[in-house]
Amino acid sequence: MLISAIAIVFVFGLLVLVHEFGHFITAKKTGMRVDEFAIGFGPKIWSTRRGETIYSIRSIPLGGFNKIAGMEKDMDEDAGDRAYWARPVWARMIVILAGSFMNFVLPFVIFAGIFFFNGIQTPINEPVLGQVMEGQAASQAGLKMGDKIVSINGQPVDSWTDFVQKVQHEDGKVLSVEFIRDDETMKTSVVPKYDEQAKRALIGVTAPVQTQNVGFVDSIILALSTVVNIIYQMYSALIGMITGSVSAELSGPVGVAQMTSQAAHLGIVPLLQFAALLSLNLGIINLLPIPALDGGHFIVLLVEALRGKPIEAKYVRVVQMAGIILLLSLMFFATAQDIGRLFN
Repeated sequence: MLISAIAIVFVFGLLVLVHEFGHFITAKKTGMRVDEFAIGFGPKIWSTRRGETIYSIRSIPLGGFNKIAGMEKDMDEDAGDRAYWARPVWARMIVILAGSFMNFVLPFVIFAGIFFFNGIQTPINEPVLGQVMEGQAASQAGLKMGDKIVSINGQPVDSWTDFVQKVQHEDGKVLSVEFIRDDETMKTSVVPKYDEQAKRALIGVTAPVQTQNVGFVDSIILALSTVVNIIYQMYSALIGMITGSVSAELSGPVGVAQMTSQAAHLGIVPLLQFAALLSLNLGIINLLPIPALDGGHFIVLLVEALRGKPIEAKYVRVVQMAGIILLLSLMFFATAQDIGRLFN
């Protein structure tokens, strides 16, 4: 439970913090006045002023925010030409897009670091257990990393593929597993559990892998290639959901927290990989032209640039409120699906 809680705070906090830092640093560089940059939400635990900006740590360690003066035209009138609304359109566009840009930079850094320090890990088709997830069926049955599966219910297992095939349709059934550990043959019983996301029964293990070391330059090239490929796949899936060619499966905060916990129990590298995927997802979603998201703000600025004058604030507020209602509706729907999956 403690590992899960730390992992959830780390992942959620890192993603939002990096996103907000993008807004913060570009606001500073384009001449806007930033009144506060906060780590976390809620009451302040600690704060200090550096120049015109208050830097604070708050009690709820999930993300953060920065307060840019004059985000609305009738607010912070004392900011003068350093208010957000008073800066050129191009400057405001940069500030708005910078958050999502940082959500693309973070995965690149994570993947480059993983490739450089951890190498490239390629699954191999041997019936040997890789990672064993804590609290899952395999761990509860006493299985450990490196155990070689010999047979299931008396049927020989000669490859990882064979092992998966013998488990994936056995939801809720007691399986007799024979395995070898330290040259000693042992037996145990395990009960696979059906996983909604994988669409098959699992026992909480991963395939064995072989590692190939990667140099610094190659790690950067591989990281860039990986990020571009994932972005392409995510956009393809998003288009598929919009057109109806792909079934829409949403995960809200509950589902994401559950997946974060699962990744954490696999180790720091899987947790970082999951954080990278989540960051890319956050960046892509935030750029959608939906009011209240950064993509929606950018469209408003684009319209202002094309017509040569800003849209009246009252109309912008109405559109943003509609966007907030839409986002809250989607969040409640996704959360309901998450809770439903928990009890299935």
